[in-house]
Amino acid sequence: MTHIQLVLWAGLAIGLAFGVCGQISGFCLHRGLTEIWSGKHGYKLHGFAVALAVALAGTQLLAGAGVINLSESLYYMPSYSWLLVPLGGLMFGYGMSLANGCGARALVLLGQGNLRSLLVLLCLGIAAYMTLTGLVAPLRLWLAEHTTFSPQSVAVPAGIPRNIVTWLVVALLLWFASRTRNSGHRSTDLLSGVVMGLLVVSGWVATGWLGADDFDPVPVTSLTFVAPIGDTIQYAMIATGMSLRFGITVVLGVVAGSFITSLLRRTCCLEGFDTARQMPRYVMGGLLMGSGGALAFGCSIGQGLTGLSTLAYGSMIAAAAIVIGARLNFVRSRA
Repeated sequence: MTHIQLVLWAGLAIGLAFGVCGQISGFCLHRGLTEIWSGKHGYKLHGFAVALAVALAGTQLLAGAGVINLSESLYYMPSYSWLLVPLGGLMFGYGMSLANGCGARALVLLGQGNLRSLLVLLCLGIAAYMTLTGLVAPLRLWLAEHTTFSPQSVAVPAGIPRNIVTWLVVALLLWFASRTRNSGHRSTDLLSGVVMGLLVVSGWVATGWLGADDFDPVPVTSLTFVAPIGDTIQYAMIATGMSLRFGITVVLGVVAGSFITSLLRRTCCLEGFDTARQMPRYVMGGLLMGSGGALAFGCSIGQGLTGLSTLAYGSMIAAAAIVIGARLNFVRSRA
């Protein structure tokens, strides 16, 4: 088996595990944020905090040991747009709130028969490709050309500063996740956070270690869903003219894992829109997530977990903007 085949099979296994865990736990940043903002227990957000703590610790340990080279990842680009990254994050967060979940959550829901998620995913994937290489790409490139800057450092400096930041942030995240409320059961949410964090670490191992090759290296990355959803749609149409990629097998694995789990739990059933007025909101949510995720180089998983695990400054900006965007729509919906 070649190193590329190993990476593809690893991606499928990671996706299956993500789909199973997502189906059982309902792991989702949006759900966690809305719980907290609505005054509920917020255990979904505690689970996300645990996932980030595990992903950050594992990723930095791998990088420190020389197993993976984070400088080869997308998140360590030497320059990025000071306009498009936060703007894309705001768009993604707002769209995530409109669609009641991110792209990863939509894949899990699709696996159990949610047809609303199918519409969201189609809009997301098409909008992502329109922004990256399609009709919107010239505008994106023009804006990037006039707003791109090259910071002296793209991430927290390696060595002692990075070690201090890593373990301080991990400690703060675990402290936040350990806070209890008077209601609700959180063991499933916390355990799902551990699993999701380990899956991010596994993605780095798959692409950065299994995929390492002097002549044909696999791009170093981990879990992210905006571009891979677009890639999967494109692969479904032109499979004979396109090679499988790590992200595509992850996407397929998530849907398959969720589908199998929902069958075993007897939760698999077809669901559509309750009213016609719901459809425009989900369409707009998918479009904003696709375009926004393309501009911000990631989603609530791609930047919120994978990107932040690298301690890249661009990921911190994008993740913060995603949360702000979700908050804006939450406030609007309550007005």
